[in-house]
Amino acid sequence: MSQKPDRYAVIGNPIAHSKSPQIHSAFAEQSGELLEYTRILGEKENFAHHVHDFIRNSGRGLNVTVPFKQDAWQLVNEHIGSAALAGAVNTIILTENGQLQGANTDGIGLVRDLANNHEVELAGKDILILGAGGASRGILAALLEQQPAHVLIANRTASKAQDMALEFQSLGEISGSGLQNLKSQNFDIIINATSAGLNDRIPDIPDTLLRQNGVCYDLMYADKATAFVRWGQQHKARLSLDGLGMLVEQAAESFFLWRGVHPQTAPVIKMLRP
Repeated sequence: MSQKPDRYAVIGNPIAHSKSPQIHSAFAEQSGELLEYTRILGEKENFAHHVHDFIRNSGRGLNVTVPFKQDAWQLVNEHIGSAALAGAVNTIILTENGQLQGANTDGIGLVRDLANNHEVELAGKDILILGAGGASRGILAALLEQQPAHVLIANRTASKAQDMALEFQSLGEISGSGLQNLKSQNFDIIINATSAGLNDRIPDIPDTLLRQNGVCYDLMYADKATAFVRWGQQHKARLSLDGLGMLVEQAAESFFLWRGVHPQTAPVIKMLRP
């Protein structure tokens, strides 16, 4: 009798655009792991029901995307890695004893894409993160672990950035400010963690923000260059990158947490890049 594949899925709203099924199918194919991976369109008020229903029907784990990462954080029995501090979960793991563990692999995905795929050194660098929302929370612990000289979170509402910096200050040199305070400053690496790109816009930032040979990184990805990637190109960034590599790298860490196997990411990034 043939063995049934283990079931995994990504839950979000909207979800039809998600590349996660392609990514995990490619990981399964290259590693010989027997699994099927689908999409679940979640309803905000029914998130817990969706998760428990999937697990009841032989589900082994879930990826979680917008707008459910904080709901997932509240739902799981235990937080692992940086998830406790991030206040958001993007990977749910079913343990042997039926408990739900929550991890956040976004920061690991970003760091691996920068360091492994693009050879960007993070240690000793001045890093600016635009935006103080959930996307920033998910990457801060992993970034600070790389021991940059300083991380500045800049947000339209300065107090939100300052509060976030206080929460993470035990992990390294970090501070928060308003976008309007950036005029005389410049950075080695600028990371766009705002949602402005959804409207093909970028935050209102000075033209002098990026140092010579600096790197720009947009956590969002699209089939054509995002507004922030174009900003980086216009301001002579050494590299101006979107978040497709991060998407694949964070998925690879989820795959490892579920299966104990590290898949190869480079061929999957190449497959997805238009």
